Amino acid sequence: MSQITAADVKKLREISGAGMMDCKKALSETNGDIDAAVDFLRKKGLAAASKKAGRVAAEGVVTVATDGNVGVVLEVNSETDFVSKNDQFVGFVNKLAAIIIRENPADVAALNALPFDAEFNVEQALSQLIATIGENMSIRRFERAEAAGTVATYVHGAGKIGVLLSFDKEVDAELARGVAMHVAAANPRFICRDDVDEASVERERQVLSERAIASGKPEAIVDKIVQGQLGKFYSDVCLLEQDFVMDTDKKVGAALGGATVVTMARFQLGEGIEKKEEDFAAEVAAQVQGL
Repeated sequence: MSQITAADVKKLREISGAGMMDCKKALSETNGDIDAAVDFLRKKGLAAASKKAGRVAAEGVVTVATDGNVGVVLEVNSETDFVSKNDQFVGFVNKLAAIIIRENPADVAALNALPFDAEFNVEQALSQLIATIGENMSIRRFERAEAAGTVATYVHGAGKIGVLLSFDKEVDAELARGVAMHVAAANPRFICRDDVDEASVERERQVLSERAIASGKPEAIVDKIVQGQLGKFYSDVCLLEQDFVMDTDKKVGAALGGATVVTMARFQLGEGIEKKEEDFAAEVAAQVQGL
């Protein structure tokens, strides 16, 4: 059996919202598998299905930019929040977004090889910025969309969350921005049911089935119960089936009329990047020196 550490328990608590002893038991029952432990807690009714991983660790900024029917969302990371407000850093990120729009690189590696100015390519320009500011930085990810119709973007929390949407036809600018704001707030995982992978559906079906059986429901009607509850699952994870935050009497799909969302990208600063304890200590030291 895998050794269950305090860090494992802490991470599971942040994801699930369950108590410490329940998390420890869930990890023991699932041999330390975090995903399986989340499912274990949900089957026991001890975890919220929509609870996401807890604290975001990495600093930097998520930004967006558009030029006509082309848009980009971009994340560039730094060690501390101070750097994200540095004029040189902000200028670098903005120019990077413009390069992505213009050149359409395939990935970060291709972006790094592109000319940044007359003297340096992007990778070299980033190295120069690191040397100047004295803090490590990295270009983490980007997504670019070129739409047949409208492109919409939204940034929340001074660069903490960035959203990029593209539509197959022209959409009212205010409505398109409202849908982008909805994506920032509601964090849908998929655009529509057709996009939901079978593994996600089967995992949800298994959780719902075992929960129904554990609650004493007759096995003969469990499948019917699960099928009904899957509708709620789709309305939670699919953009077009969510209640529109700007008009809760409508679903997002209904609010859009006949327009189709082609691209949906939502970047949350630092999501999926864990910061080690020594990283926190280094950040505090850097902030103290900056006072």
